[in-house]
Formats: sequence, structure tokens, C-alpha cells
Amino acid sequence: MDQEKRLYKAYLDSMDTVAVLIPYHHRNGESADFWLETGDGISKLEVQEAILLETEKKYICKLQKTPPFGQIHYIINEFGEKTDLQIGSVIRTSAFDEMHYFNGFLGCSYSSESSSFTLWAPSAAAANLITFHPGTSESKKWPMIRKEKGAWVLEIKENMDGIFYKYEVCVNKEWRQAVDPYAVAVSKNSEWGVIVDLNKTRKERISRPVFSSPNDAIIYEVHIRDATSHPKSGIDQKGTYVGFSASPSMNDGGQVTGLNYIADLGPTHLELLPFNDFGGIPDENTDNAYNWGYNPLFFNVPEGSYSSNPNDPYSRITELKNMIDAIHHKGLAVIMDVVYNHVYIRETSSFEQLVPGYYFRHDEFGMPSNGTGVGNDFASDRRMGRKFILDSVRFWLEEYKVDGFRLDLMGILDIQTMSEVKKLAEELHPGCLILGEGWDLNTPLPQEEKAALKNAKKMPGISFFNDFFRDTIKGSIFDLYNRGYALGKSRLVPSAIEAFMGSSGCHKGAEGIFLSPRQSINYVESHDNHTLWDKINFCFPGEFELNQKRHRLATSITILAMGIPFLHAGQEFFRTKKGIDNSYKEPDSINWLDWDRCLEFQDNVNYIKDLIAFRKMHAAFRMSGHSEIKEHIEIVPIQGNTIGFHYRDVGHLGKWNHIFIVLNPDEKKKVKLPEIKNRWMLLGNGQSMFLENLQTAEGKWVEAEAISMMIYVA
Repeated sequence: MDQEKRLYKAYLDSMDTVAVLIPYHHRNGESADFWLETGDGISKLEVQEAILLETEKKYICKLQKTPPFGQIHYIINEFGEKTDLQIGSVIRTSAFDEMHYFNGFLGCSYSSESSSFTLWAPSAAAANLITFHPGTSESKKWPMIRKEKGAWVLEIKENMDGIFYKYEVCVNKEWRQAVDPYAVAVSKNSEWGVIVDLNKTRKERISRPVFSSPNDAIIYEVHIRDATSHPKSGIDQKGTYVGFSASPSMNDGGQVTGLNYIADLGPTHLELLPFNDFGGIPDENTDNAYNWGYNPLFFNVPEGSYSSNPNDPYSRITELKNMIDAIHHKGLAVIMDVVYNHVYIRETSSFEQLVPGYYFRHDEFGMPSNGTGVGNDFASDRRMGRKFILDSVRFWLEEYKVDGFRLDLMGILDIQTMSEVKKLAEELHPGCLILGEGWDLNTPLPQEEKAALKNAKKMPGISFFNDFFRDTIKGSIFDLYNRGYALGKSRLVPSAIEAFMGSSGCHKGAEGIFLSPRQSINYVESHDNHTLWDKINFCFPGEFELNQKRHRLATSITILAMGIPFLHAGQEFFRTKKGIDNSYKEPDSINWLDWDRCLEFQDNVNYIKDLIAFRKMHAAFRMSGHSEIKEHIEIVPIQGNTIGFHYRDVGHLGKWNHIFIVLNPDEKKKVKLPEIKNRWMLLGNGQSMFLENLQTAEGKWVEAEAISMMIYVA
């Protein structure tokens, strides 16, 4: 029976329920009795309910027992009319999930003597491997064998190195083809999976940097292409893994650029926007196409457009590994931006083609949910969805030696999945940073199960982008003209104190978002939304010098606040995207790191560099326990919006026993220094740092510069 000639349709909606739908144009939708025909015989169904729909009549029928999966079964009515029993919403039931959970290896396992393939497709009645030899254009179809839990297997005893492959499955009498979602290599533009020998890409790797605490991290976020695409980058292979790895990287004027520049600035972790295979941009001829990379296609494959030769599946693998080694060689850790919350296009994704209806969440009406805003929500709460994420995390940690993961739209994922990600990462790479966007998005997952910011205390080892910090210090991203504390808004002093102390309830009266400041990713700018410089200039047009001060104050608070500081690449030289807030597919001229601008604002770059060095040299800015913070930090109220923080008896954490930080978003004013035995020294005035040439503070009163962070030590 062909699917196109079905007189009526029947769906298995649960382990014991069949929905039969008869269109009104066929016997007026009427039927009284139904039977299930399987290879074991025929059994009568119990009709429990009939429902009138707009174009058909729906019969809810009870099964005597669940028919075996992986076979074609039929429903017969009293007129002898037969239709195949299709896999319906049973695919999304917990019973189906438990029955078909497969905890073995998935994907292709290569050796020079043979290659083994394992595909999970429990709703398929048949499955084939299709191979294509790129040298001879020969293609071949290999039947696969169904094993337990819906896994299909095949071993080919040949050397398959370099052979292209796809899977083909028959689901509900429809044949579908798709690239292996577990593929580790693909052909140009992701048209085929490619069988590769990963041993060819393995060599002695550079040792990863080690950090004793998440609070030691200083994160610098950059897009691989942005770092080198500017005409003055001095780098030849712009926008590639090779270009990013270039050393030395210096332009004609002798200015250090690229990776060397970033390492010299002083961050500890480099967070790279997605570099797994993504859509929206071709692998070749990319000059007129740009994308951030949040359109995931194949999660375990390096992006081809960053490769010097995307026609060679090995090229992108080795070049990415070399780039990660180059970053490690500079003493920097690599955080990989991963997008497990959705795929580029659900309908054409390998997940949907191979196991239709399973890997994505659906609403109460059976429609795909769209909490991500891009048309689909990945079902991390289903066991094989969770397994895929965990398998992918393991792969990147073991094969590519990354040091952390930034989870895009992490609030779509579930707490159990994220907790298991953290546990696995810690086992494989102690100190591995796990952080994400904890937005509470509208997806069909119970509130208490979402890996959202409001549930941060249920995930103590995971860090979150702290929107409270961002909005308090900078102002709301949803209102361009909304001004935060650093932009002079009054009545934000209590919030600013709580944000500066880690947003974990260390300030009197504050409930706290986190269990510890180490969960707080403090930021005022990222690749999303307007840059801080652009927002400030919208709020205060024409106030060039004052706007630099506002920008410095917000960035200074970010660097020295309790928690993990996060800087957007170019923030240190007032990065602008010319007023564009969502530049994900704008040209290079909007997105590149402007090395001319870096040179123009070198004084500010040096200030940020010194401020980072100051944070590193004193652990008083990296405390993580409530009792420690409350014991050593005293809040010193000052006139207006100005706030003082006295770090007392912190000599065991660094060079100075006392540190006094003054945040002043207002006009210049007099500030009384805390009374101590030693003499206070001025270390920073909001524009310059004096790490080696400290100036003695004369008297008990000092002047806090307008719109500044003043730093005194003793």
C-alpha cells in the first residue's frame, strides 16, 4: 500500500492507543469497528471515543497490547479497508523513551580494516547506508540490521577512509535521507558525512592551562572571523582558523593584532562564537556572506567557512586543532559556544528526518514549540536528546581539548541535562567552565525543570550570564535609552552594591540570585544587542569625553566585581557597530575588530589591561564564599550615588592588606578614606592605573574624580 493512496489514516499515539482519522469525503467519516493486523495475527480494537473534526472524524481506539516497533502494521475496518499504522505521538511519550533508550556508541567507527555504523532510528521499518566515492562518483546502498532499542548497525570490511556517506530510513512508508547527526566530518557545504581516520589529525597537543577556581577566569568573547578580517589586521588568511592562529600577528605599523594582542591584554579564557558546522553561509566564496554561527547543522564538525580548504574534510579538523593549540600556547583556555537548544531548520535536520517527531518539543496541540524564536526547541529532556548533548560534549573535550562550554539559550534546556553536562565535564577536565544564557523562554517544560536563571541555585557548578548585573550597571537592553548605574541613573545604589558583591545575597537585605559569586558572569556587553559604546552614545549624543568615562566606569565595575568578568572583544577600545544592535549577518565592516580604533584608543586599552592585571594580582576580587565576603568587605556610604567598598585584612590574599574602591557615577566629590594604621596609596583614578608608581594619598579626604572608579591600597 502506498502512502499516497491511504483511504484513511491511523496513528499510534501511545503504547495502547490508536487514533483513526476518516475524512468526511470517504463514507461520511463513518466506521464502527477496527482491527489491528500484525505479523502475529489480527486483534480487535476497542473504540473508546469518536470526535468530530473540521475535515475528518477521529476515533480513539484501545489496543490489547503494543505492536512491536520496527515493523509495518495495518488497521482494517469492517469494510475490509486497510491502512498502515503510522508512528504518531507515541514517539514523544516517556514509555517510548524508556523502551528505546540506547546507551551505546552512535555514529561511524573507523579502522583501516573496517568501518562500523550505528544509527538510532527506532520508528524506522528499514534502514540503509548510502556511500559515495568522491573520486569515482560510485555510489552504493548497504542494508542495515535492526538491533535492540531501535539501533541499526552495519560493518563494512573495507578501508572506507574518505568515503562520503548518508543514512536512509523508511518511516511511515516514506523513505528519507539524512547525514549522520553524529558525523565528525562532512563534505563541502555539509551535503554528505565523511568517513575519516581521526588518528591522522592527532598529535602531541599543547597542555591546557589550569585554573584553581572559576573565579580566576576572565572571559574575552570573540568571533573567529572578526579577529582578523579588518584590512589593518596584518594577517593574510583572514577569517580562518589559520589566520586566527597566526603568529606573529602584526600589521604594517608594528601594531600587535589578533591572538597575540588578545593574550597580551590579559584574559584567561577565550570564548569563541560557534565554530561547529553551521548554515547561513557557504563554505567557499564567503566575502559577501557573514554569520555569527547560531544556525547549527552538524554539532561535532568544525565549520567549513573557517577552513583554508573546505573541500578537504581533514583540513578543517587539523586547522581547528592547531588553532586551539595556538590559543593554549598563549596560556589561554578555550570556551566553545554551543547551540544545543535548536537546529537551523527543523524540517530538514538530520534529527527530524531520521526520527521524525522525537528530538524536538511539541505543544499541547502537537505543533513544534518555538521558545527559541527560530522555529524549534531541542528536546534535551528526552533521553536520546540528552545523550546526544552529552556525547557531543565528551567528543569536544576529548578530541579537540576545549576547556569550557557557553550554552546558547541554556534556559531552553533542562536542569538534569545541564547537571550531567557539568558532571561529565568535571570528570574529563577538572575546572572546565560551564556557563550559559539562563533566559526563561516559553517552551513546554515545567518551570522547576528549566535550566533558567531563576533555578540557578539548583545548579551550583554552572555559571549564568547575569542580566541583573548588566541591567543595573548599563541599563536595559530592551530600552535603548534606559540608563544604568554607571550611566548616572539614581536610586540604583542598593542594586549596584549587590551586583558588585556577586549577586548572591552578600549585601544586607538582598536575597541573591546565586549560591555563590562564581555562578555570576558579569557583563555589560556581548555580541548580542548594542555595544556599550553605541548605547551610551544614543543616550548622551555628542558627549564624547564623558561617554568614554561612563564606558570606563561600567567596564571597570565588570572587571573588579565579585564573580566572573566577561568582556566583548573590542570593548576595551570602545567597540562600535555603527548603531546596529543585531549584527549577526551584517558585513565584515560592521563586525570586524577595528585595529585602527584600537590604536586610536590605546590609552584606554592600557587602562583595561592594567585593571585586568590588578584583578589577577589580588585574590580579594575573587572571593566566592558568603562568610569570607561579609567578613572582609565593608560598604562605605558616600554622598549621592557614590559607593565605597573597603576590603579589610586581605593581606593573605595579595600584596595589600587594605583596598578601598570608590564608584562615582556623579560629579567630582570629596571622599573620606577609611581609618587604618597604614597610609593609603592611590593606585587608580578611573583613567589610569599606577601599578608600579603609586601616589601617596595626603590627609583623610580625597577627591573622587567625576564618573570614575578610584582605587586606593595600603
